Amino acid sequence: MSNVEISKSRVIRGYISLLLATLFWGSTFPIIKIVVCNIGSFSYTWIRSMIAITCLLPYVVYRVFKKSVEKFRREIFGGLVTGIAYALGLWLQGWGTGLTTASNSAFITELNVVFVHIYVALIERRYSIFLGIELLLAILGLYLLTLPTGGFNLGDFLVLLGAVAWAAQVILVSKFSDVDPLCFTFFEMIPASLFIISTLFNRYTINLTVDTILGLTYLGTVCTVGAFSLQVYGQRFVYPEVAALIYLLEPAFAAIFAWLMLGEIMKPLQILGAILILISMIIAIRTQKY
Repeated sequence: MSNVEISKSRVIRGYISLLLATLFWGSTFPIIKIVVCNIGSFSYTWIRSMIAITCLLPYVVYRVFKKSVEKFRREIFGGLVTGIAYALGLWLQGWGTGLTTASNSAFITELNVVFVHIYVALIERRYSIFLGIELLLAILGLYLLTLPTGGFNLGDFLVLLGAVAWAAQVILVSKFSDVDPLCFTFFEMIPASLFIISTLFNRYTINLTVDTILGLTYLGTVCTVGAFSLQVYGQRFVYPEVAALIYLLEPAFAAIFAWLMLGEIMKPLQILGAILILISMIIAIRTQKY
């Protein structure tokens, strides 16, 4: 097999990995809705992160003994810095969503793709008119899919700041994507686990039903350990601006899972929006050169 063929096969694996990660993230929304009703948003954040950390701890210990702590500096530093962006995005999104509508929050959160593209254009200086067209098409699709309403308020501003943090997370993952995905994910989850401090100052009623425990287990393993590791691996072969477009499929997957699990129905305009995002992603994949 030639080097070109090997490169193409790796890029294809990258796309598949990112699509799977997006699918897993999309499946979280109806489950989170059930879990948060029973344990609260802060408890949900740190418990989900702690489950992921616990699952990954044996592997990280094994890798440390096999190599040395010094050789994990890049995983530790990259994971923690990226984890700060991730935790900040979670916090701002949660805070802002409480002050605005769910549709506004969903739309503004996914605008992180715009900030990723701005970074690529201004800092990395590799942009094209095709990417600009793909971005506009994707934003139009996102608008139709989420159908935001009302004017701009404090909640929207907080969610927008969260979108900047999410964009930083995508960019940082690309910067450190050459490291071990599992070790990187372990350290990335540590900052979010610090939300446990909130339980020391606030009294939350935690109702751990069977559905809640199963939901948290799924969120902590498949949607955190699995999805975030796939993100790191996938972005090793896919440019961040293209990856950000792929992640726009998350609300589309969320709508599908909400239909399957909660009986929520997608409107025709939302279906059209999902199709536009899919078209934008396909064009990005076909026009991107590696």
